[in-house]
Amino acid sequence: MNAGTLTRGSRVGKQKAAPAIEGAARAGFTARGVIYVLVGLLALQIAFGGSGKQADQGGALQEVSGKPFGAVVLWALGVGLVGMALWRLSEAVFGAAGPDGHKAKKRLASAGRAVFYGFVAYSVLSFAAGSGGSGSSDGKSRDATAKAMDLPAGQWLVGVAGVVIGCAGLWMAVQAIRRKFHKHLQLGAMSRKVRQAVDVTGVGGGAARGLVFAVAGGFAVKAAVAYEPDKAKGMDDTLRSFTETPAGPWLLVLIAVGLMLFGVFSFGMARYRKV
Repeated sequence: MNAGTLTRGSRVGKQKAAPAIEGAARAGFTARGVIYVLVGLLALQIAFGGSGKQADQGGALQEVSGKPFGAVVLWALGVGLVGMALWRLSEAVFGAAGPDGHKAKKRLASAGRAVFYGFVAYSVLSFAAGSGGSGSSDGKSRDATAKAMDLPAGQWLVGVAGVVIGCAGLWMAVQAIRRKFHKHLQLGAMSRKVRQAVDVTGVGGGAARGLVFAVAGGFAVKAAVAYEPDKAKGMDDTLRSFTETPAGPWLLVLIAVGLMLFGVFSFGMARYRKV
């Protein structure tokens, strides 16, 4: 069996699975959008001193669970994120949309995203099932950092991980500002106003999200240098740290609005993303 036969087989398999894959991807983007909107709202409340809740995934799920039909929504979010993981897995197996989607680099990136969203989906579904699977991101970050530092060369591992996360955050922000997301969208299907809205939410939301990741990576590097796991921060503590800057709570307000914009952008991706 030669490479051409394998490629054709991959294409046939992808075509057969296409409707299910597309539905899974769009459900996943919708679930991601809901979570980011809620995290942004919680961060906004913290900025104005009106909330002791966590501004992270755990806080968002707690917020949902307290609403009417909250349990149903939690399960729907979990299933949607499973869909996102399966879609990314399909990209790793069959290749992503676009002329270079079959390249090894793209497939490897998709595999990494599939693992990430798999963990996120498991956390949400565990929470929905009542096992508390989505606790504080800060506690998880400190625990993971402490365990990593106990390994041989653990201090270096944490430092490298922090640099990778920080650089990934900066890359996400730059890609958003450069509107690189255009290549993934069905631009021809959008009206002028919709495209403008997608650009605003994509640039503002992507830049805010990237900045949060970059700062979180910086805290991980700080923890590694000081050999103090407690200096590592999850999303909640990272967001709260913005209030300690000279700009005070207003920088957190800006970031919170940005995260909500990213949630809205995810809804746009659910509708117009090339799958």
